[in-house]
Amino acid sequence: MPAGIRSRQVSGVNGLDMHVLEAGDASGAKPVLLLLHGFPELAYSWRKVMLPLAQAGYHVLAPDQRGYGRTSGWDGRYDGDLASFRLTNLVKDQQALLHQLGVKAVDAVIGHDFGSPVAAWCALLHPETFKSVALMSAPFAGPPATATPPPDPVHDALAALPRPRKHYQWYYSTREADADMLHCAQGVHAFLRAYYHVKSADWQENKPYELASWSAAELAKLPTYYIMDLAEDMAQTVAPHMPEAACAWLTDDELRVYSSEFERTGFQAALQWYRCRTTGRFNDDLAAQAGKRIAVPACFISGKSDWGPYQHPGQLAKMRDAAFAHDRGCHFVEGAGHWVQQEQPAAVVQLLLDFLQRR
Repeated sequence: MPAGIRSRQVSGVNGLDMHVLEAGDASGAKPVLLLLHGFPELAYSWRKVMLPLAQAGYHVLAPDQRGYGRTSGWDGRYDGDLASFRLTNLVKDQQALLHQLGVKAVDAVIGHDFGSPVAAWCALLHPETFKSVALMSAPFAGPPATATPPPDPVHDALAALPRPRKHYQWYYSTREADADMLHCAQGVHAFLRAYYHVKSADWQENKPYELASWSAAELAKLPTYYIMDLAEDMAQTVAPHMPEAACAWLTDDELRVYSSEFERTGFQAALQWYRCRTTGRFNDDLAAQAGKRIAVPACFISGKSDWGPYQHPGQLAKMRDAAFAHDRGCHFVEGAGHWVQQEQPAAVVQLLLDFLQRR
């Protein structure tokens, strides 16, 4: 851990004992930033931006979210308490954390990857607490229009392609996905090395663009880490792209923080987040907010080599046109893929500070 970043456990957090990294003055005199990681990551993913943000005058908090790392109290069984991983309960986790720390409001909630929708829902549901929001890599298109989405024929169409395919989020929702990754032939450490590499700017084939539609033919243009070959699991999908050496932005010692934690906890609890999304079982409390916009200042940041903003055609534009009431910019960082705050931390810090100063 970089010197100056502190680790602590906070009990009584919506049934969790939550592990939190923090930096900066915790006396209550400084404005607070809350940083929410995605998959397959940890609070540790924010290590490169926490100190610069603290040095700029903020008290910075980054928790291991429900299902991850050293946060405990969650049910990690496939047949366990899936409802506890629904988005509105993940928002309650963050509210409870702030309450336990005596923090009444945060200047910004900042979410990356699957942390992005959590941050978005924090801001949408509780603008009195979350005064602004910065989303990274995953656009937020707003609340669903209906609680029960109609069956989606795209999955059968993907499977029927001449090269049969499947969507990674629906694969992550299967019972087999956890064991596929946890017990893969190459081991968790090598699996994560290849996974982080192939979604970064280091993989030269990441040249994203807007797809024309949510159709099998268009989705099949995405890299295989999004639209997988039907017969392969994720560990098999990324194995051919294993880099010869550790990348400059994620050393082997840094990667070991991730691999050792996932070896210990497994992936299933983190994968429950995907199951909540793909089943649509918990859309009723989301659809109750249909048509509502995020009322606080909002911005979006992504790597220029990140397919994330384009994996669901039209969501990026819908976010800016319909989900943000106060759009403060959409930024694409050169030299970064999906792991933007790790690949190009200085650029991300500058964008965040610019946003915070003019929001």
